[in-house]
Amino acid sequence: MKAIVITTGGGPEVLQLQQVEDPELKDDEVLIKVEATALNRADTLQRKGSYPPPKGASPYPGLECSGTIQAVGKNVLGWRVGDQVCALLSGGGYAEKVAVPAGQVLPIPLGVSLKEAAGLPEVACTVWSTVFMMSRLSARETFLVHGGSSGIGTFAIQIAKSKGATVFATAGNEEKLAFCRSLGADLCINYKTEDFVACVKEETGGKGVDVILDCIGAAYLQRNLDSLNFDGRLCIIGLQGGAVTEIKLNTLFPKRLTVQGAALRPRNPENKAMVVNEVEKNVWPEIVAGKVKPIIYKSFPLSEAGEAHKLMESNEHIGKILLVP
Repeated sequence: MKAIVITTGGGPEVLQLQQVEDPELKDDEVLIKVEATALNRADTLQRKGSYPPPKGASPYPGLECSGTIQAVGKNVLGWRVGDQVCALLSGGGYAEKVAVPAGQVLPIPLGVSLKEAAGLPEVACTVWSTVFMMSRLSARETFLVHGGSSGIGTFAIQIAKSKGATVFATAGNEEKLAFCRSLGADLCINYKTEDFVACVKEETGGKGVDVILDCIGAAYLQRNLDSLNFDGRLCIIGLQGGAVTEIKLNTLFPKRLTVQGAALRPRNPENKAMVVNEVEKNVWPEIVAGKVKPIIYKSFPLSEAGEAHKLMESNEHIGKILLVP
């Protein structure tokens, strides 16, 4: 098969389409002929050499895909050759075929094309596991997502609104803010020209929000804490603004704040299967009902993975970027 190989750590030009061995199918896995895969920020970190794949995972990038099952391991129940699916991967999506544990496979939701479904597994599993399973966002609470126009952000806005929350989002220009509004965000904040802490406090009558999903890390940590309501929960899923900072610990005490961090890729297959199961039960019906949809910005041929990475790192896109073998 053909796959994108990271020839050495570096810029987008190190991504090369090469002929490689087909994946070996384990007894608890299915083999998927890839229809499409989607980019994630982690792919760019892996390309640079700063986010190696977990032990035993494919060396090729790609944390999600959609496609058709070509083969099933002897211990697999519930999936058959020919089923159209999407899947959460530990790697290997930038290829014509990928093997994945059966517990990380999802059916294609009614109303979503096979190609578009490639943009669902990573965002759905990330947002549901962090915002709902860990941070317990509930109806009538207030939720702030940073990077509202990203793949994660566009999905988080939609699912939080569908579950009855009030949603605030940050983004960096008018086009992105308008798109967040079109998805249902109640307050959109330009982080380049506005102070999100002041905006949040003004909109909530000084209280703050109940849950924050943050991809920035160090640069926003104190301001995120200052933006939380009593019993507020902050979940950090990215470090685009650095990994080391100082905070005032006395911010936590009076308001009983919780700070959490989470990543999907390092979880073991049992934990991923549990998250995937919860997503199918709680998120897939919202997609079928038309309340949540995948937001696809652009598709590239697999051979142009480098160009796709350049687009992601330009931060000009809204939603997901796909690669098609």
